[in-house]
Amino acid sequence: MSNRVLIVTGGSRGIGAATSELAAQRGYAVLVNYVGNSAAAEALCAKIHNAGGTALSIQADVSQEADIDRIFEAADRMGRLAGLVNNAGVVDVAARVEDFDFDRLTRMFSINTLGTILCSGRAVRRLSTRHGGQGGSIVNVTSAAAKLGSPGTYVDYAASKGAIDTFTVGMALEVAAEGIRVNGVCPGIIDTDIHASGGDPGRAARMARDLPMGRTGTALEVAQAIVWLMSDEASYTTGSVINVAGGRGIFP
Repeated sequence: MSNRVLIVTGGSRGIGAATSELAAQRGYAVLVNYVGNSAAAEALCAKIHNAGGTALSIQADVSQEADIDRIFEAADRMGRLAGLVNNAGVVDVAARVEDFDFDRLTRMFSINTLGTILCSGRAVRRLSTRHGGQGGSIVNVTSAAAKLGSPGTYVDYAASKGAIDTFTVGMALEVAAEGIRVNGVCPGIIDTDIHASGGDPGRAARMARDLPMGRTGTALEVAQAIVWLMSDEASYTTGSVINVAGGRGIFP
């Protein structure tokens, strides 16, 4: 088993699955976190194994601190942690701000924002030279919504991802001298099932013709940016948020 372990939260489908598969091809032992779809996680791990890679799955909810601890304990059993991809995230049905309630906002920020911050803290304890680690890389998956605001649809989602943009910069500076690079990848409209989970499965296809490149992005295109940021090829890159959005959201 590889001693370079990568945790991918929300790793069983969409961008997370593409990242897990590509990282395994690059020699990482991947811990695939999922919250509910065990069949998708097991199918992905089997696919990675069949291609000669290493992957294990773990059910855990990143909005629960005890579950986060279980993720990292499982990674410790696999080998030396080399990186973390904070990909787990949710949207909700389209709504205006005056129609949000506490439960919706608690779920949104607990998963998208608090889960990312808490997972990152656990990773620092293992990666930082300050704590006896050998360094590593953290990549946060944010969204073009953070720049655009998503009025009339997902202002709360946009705000939760805007917080991650700020967190990425602050944390990068905090641990830059400790062997850890922290970056973000900012997807635009990507053809994954997150749109269906928000109650609008046709959203990506409907928006495609109005995007600057005239098409939606793929999960693999986002994964390639994530895995590059994890690699030594990005060794002098930290505190950056790379747009993988086909030109969407360049200007607010």
